[in-house]
Amino acid sequence: MDGRLLKLNLGCGSHKLAGWVNVDKEPACAPDRVVDLESLPWPFESDSVGAVMFRHSLEHLGRTPEIYLGIFRELYRVCARNAEVTILAPHPRHDDFISDPTHVRAITPQGLELFSKKKNREWADAGHANTPLGLYLDVDFEIVRATLRPTAVWRERLKKGLVRESEFAEAVRHYNNVIREI
Repeated sequence: MDGRLLKLNLGCGSHKLAGWVNVDKEPACAPDRVVDLESLPWPFESDSVGAVMFRHSLEHLGRTPEIYLGIFRELYRVCARNAEVTILAPHPRHDDFISDPTHVRAITPQGLELFSKKKNREWADAGHANTPLGLYLDVDFEIVRATLRPTAVWRERLKKGLVRESEFAEAVRHYNNVIREI
């Protein structure tokens, strides 16, 4: 990454990252920059950001679809070519997500794929009805990796061989509190 590009830790809360611009709307968190990420446009130059971290913050943003989509437009605008955006979020079927009244939106790999022009075109060619947000908004994000982090109980069951991968995959599809974080 170009050393002149910013690294933004958006919605940092109390989790500050050294060498990053730590951003939060709450002054009590003592961020480097107090910014309400739902107030658009953001106070960052276009193409000025090389890395972004949303650590358990994106699910708190976008109370309306218009605001959420605006956040992705702004994210695309401020990010330089090949910028890396890391998103950590609670799984929408985990109590960590369900029990927090400030969570306004589930963040999933499938939902984020809607912002990929490549995926949008693949779906259109195949006749799928997925909403092509990448094309509509003129943004283009590609998922490089999506990792599901199981709860400690399920991680231990897998480690000890008490559950097969196929059984685990079935549990992920049908039960709450199997995956803690995406």
